Amino acid sequence: MKVNGPGSASTPSGARPVRASASGPAFSVAKASGAGEATGALAATGATAVSSLEALIALQEVGGALERKRRAVGRARNILDALESLKVDLLGDSQDPVVLERLALSVREQRALTDDPKLEAVLDEIETRAAVELAKAQAPRTPA
Repeated sequence: MKVNGPGSASTPSGARPVRASASGPAFSVAKASGAGEATGALAATGATAVSSLEALIALQEVGGALERKRRAVGRARNILDALESLKVDLLGDSQDPVVLERLALSVREQRALTDDPKLEAVLDEIETRAAVELAKAQAPRTPA
């Protein structure tokens, strides 16, 4: 048998089909009771194989504790960057709606839980501060 690439194989040109001996077949599969039912071997051939791309994507999603921690820290950095941009806007007395949208998007992004309680506490504080700033920005301003 020659393998040409992923998912393709061919039999050599000189290959002969296997035939049962004259005394009868050496191996047989029991017939299913219903005509429409598939036997175990036939049912297995009907199963779809997982493509290599789907398998890689599934492996990337699983990630270990270190990967979850890395993603959580990256998300916290995004929130802190958005808070810093908001601070600069407030000090400059200008309000850019894009900064608020970026902050809101960063807060809404799904947070991966880590196994580190100290990191979780810091992430909670960052999210709380971001929520407070969003609430302050959305509150109607009254002249003083």
